[in-house]
Amino acid sequence: MSNTNKFIFACENAIFSFRALVVGIFVLITVFLAYQASHLKLDAAFTKNIPLNHEYMQNYIKHQSDFGGANNVLIAVCDREHDMFNTRFFDRLKAVHEEVFYLPGVDRAQVVSLFAPSTRFTEIVEGGFSGGPVIPSDFNSSRDKDLQVVKENVVKAGIVGRQVSDDFHCAMVTARLMEINPETGEKLDTIGFAGKLETQLRDKFEDDAISLHIIGFAKMVGDVANGAKGVVLFFAIAIAITGIMVYLFSKSLPKTILALTCSVVSVVWQMGLLTLLGFGLDPMSILVPFLVFAIGVSHGVQMINAVGKEVRRGLSCRIAARRAFAGLLVPGGIALLSDTVGFLTLLVIDIGIIRELAITASLGVAVIILTNLILLPVLLSYVSLGESYKARFSKSDGRHNPFWFAISKFAERKPAAIILAVTAALFVVGYFQSQQMKIGDLHAGAPALHEDSRYNQDTFLITDKFAISVDYISVLVEATPNACTSYPVMSAIDEFQWKMENVAGVNSAVSLASVAKIVNAGYNEGNPKWRVLPRNQQTLVQAISRVPTTSGLLNGDCSVMPVIIFLNDHKAETIERVVEAVKQFRTEYQSDDLKFQLASGPVGVMAATNEAVKDAQQPMMWYVFGAVILLCLLSFRSLRATLSVVIPLYVVSVLAQALMTKLQIGLTVSTLPVIALGVGIGVDYGIYILSTMNAKLKQGVAVREAYLQALEERGSAVLFTGITLAVGVSTWVFSALKFQMDMGILLTFMFVVNMLGAIIVLPALAAFFWSNQSNSTKVGD
Repeated sequence: MSNTNKFIFACENAIFSFRALVVGIFVLITVFLAYQASHLKLDAAFTKNIPLNHEYMQNYIKHQSDFGGANNVLIAVCDREHDMFNTRFFDRLKAVHEEVFYLPGVDRAQVVSLFAPSTRFTEIVEGGFSGGPVIPSDFNSSRDKDLQVVKENVVKAGIVGRQVSDDFHCAMVTARLMEINPETGEKLDTIGFAGKLETQLRDKFEDDAISLHIIGFAKMVGDVANGAKGVVLFFAIAIAITGIMVYLFSKSLPKTILALTCSVVSVVWQMGLLTLLGFGLDPMSILVPFLVFAIGVSHGVQMINAVGKEVRRGLSCRIAARRAFAGLLVPGGIALLSDTVGFLTLLVIDIGIIRELAITASLGVAVIILTNLILLPVLLSYVSLGESYKARFSKSDGRHNPFWFAISKFAERKPAAIILAVTAALFVVGYFQSQQMKIGDLHAGAPALHEDSRYNQDTFLITDKFAISVDYISVLVEATPNACTSYPVMSAIDEFQWKMENVAGVNSAVSLASVAKIVNAGYNEGNPKWRVLPRNQQTLVQAISRVPTTSGLLNGDCSVMPVIIFLNDHKAETIERVVEAVKQFRTEYQSDDLKFQLASGPVGVMAATNEAVKDAQQPMMWYVFGAVILLCLLSFRSLRATLSVVIPLYVVSVLAQALMTKLQIGLTVSTLPVIALGVGIGVDYGIYILSTMNAKLKQGVAVREAYLQALEERGSAVLFTGITLAVGVSTWVFSALKFQMDMGILLTFMFVVNMLGAIIVLPALAAFFWSNQSNSTKVGD
């Protein structure tokens, strides 16, 4: 007896000799972890969504205290019928400003609107400059003359298009959020804050006359979290569909209930363990429990299939469960271990949300080893399947199943050659198509939500009515203290800004240099000829002295001066083009004392994220397939068997990337893990088929006969699993979340095509890898 068989035999004796104790332990652990799972919370911190160790984000964090972060909220207050200069509108705008000011987690010094003291106007008069707050201290919204004064001040302040819409129907309130809630000292509850934006702003101040339009990371995450609540409905639908299909497959209600119960237990364990480890559930990883349930069902089906076959051979359920346990422990364990290691490879991606997804998924799959390979067979050993059950599967003769007999021809040389030729052609076409896959978002608006969502409609309105774009990137110009008084430094910034303004995809740009030119013209009666940077240092100091640090264009000692670049959109090609232009142009102006550093702002975060995803794409694939190859080699101890499993998986992963290109789905934080998840789950099909087939091949059985026996042993379960998983995730196309819909499409494709790869391509490869056994035994009818 080999060491492996000794281990299996020892485990079998230990588990089935103390069945009641095993069930009792599982019940106690499940109750405890169910209690822990009840305390699981949604967690969507801003920093989890960015690669904190990326160069851009290091620069972003370095200067965050001076220029704030990218976690902003913008609230546009709009009059639905008239312009904004009326009593009702200004009373409402003031109320909104005050409500935002006192929201917990808001940096109150950074709340900006017409009612903010920092919103001031400056005008050129005969004696030089004159100015003051846009809304005077004695402003009374019920007086028409006061409203007219504010209107004139708004124009003088030059904030039309930024704080006031171009059509004078809307005014903007902006706020910057802190990572720590100063009232509690705890991390800001982003989802809770998003809820307050709805209940304390939109519900309170929006009516038939006034509308509110709210955008920003926190609001987007809140909308995603609300959409993610629909996952519970999809989960319930998946359980119902899966239950029906398992019953149709097993023709036994007890076996169906036990398979579903063990899969649900695995989800409970997963969520309970997450709480114990101090993790929350992110809106993106809220989909993972469904995948864990689906994987549990797929392995549960293999178990009930194996038990059923043994019962139909005349064995009792107890003996049948023991044999099924012994037969599936190694292949099932290797398959689940491959899944777990494959998911853990996502930890190489330096983005918190993906790393937590990796931990969530790997925990869930790891517990399936216990719930579906140990608990399920023990529970099945208590089930009594009578003669009526056996009669449903009785055969009239000893002939092979006609369907599987026809499929087994794929393991013959001639059909195999055609299959491999078609597979190679699909791979070549898919490979070239996949090379065109874009990194990042390919559509305007928040990519996690549908275009017709309230958030994206608010985004489109704000970008339409205001001249500013919510898509901007800040290039942080680092120099020596008081560098803004140096003409060569300011001239370099000005020239760099001009070049960036002429890059395709850039809407506009602003910097201390461009504002200083406007101020200099103001000191010269507004003559446009004087809209230049003064070469005289005293005059230059005079020009920049009018620009406060609150403008975000310089820090306290004038050693950092951002160039803020507004983009037309945040599509992947736009961001890539602009970032490449920054890298190209900055080489002309950089020196030891002058650095143009990337990046801050929302698009700066996106650029860092896109580069992190791009850098992680290939290593992730190598790690995933490396883990699968290693575990297959350990399991089968055969290079031929390993290649038979891995080659179809790789072809399907390439085709999945080609599908993403065709459907205009970019490679983002939400879609990057799908390939690893698809490979991790898809490997199960091949391992189950080949584990039976490989044992027969070692005995010298012909390839087709070995494949036929493998199909009759496990083919039905593999086919059923692929279809069931695909049907379950295909319902995601109806989700309120676009990223869930995209994941549903890709996972459906990978589940189905990986299943077809195991049934069609795997035997075709075997026909050539074991060519010496192709015709050694004739397959009977």
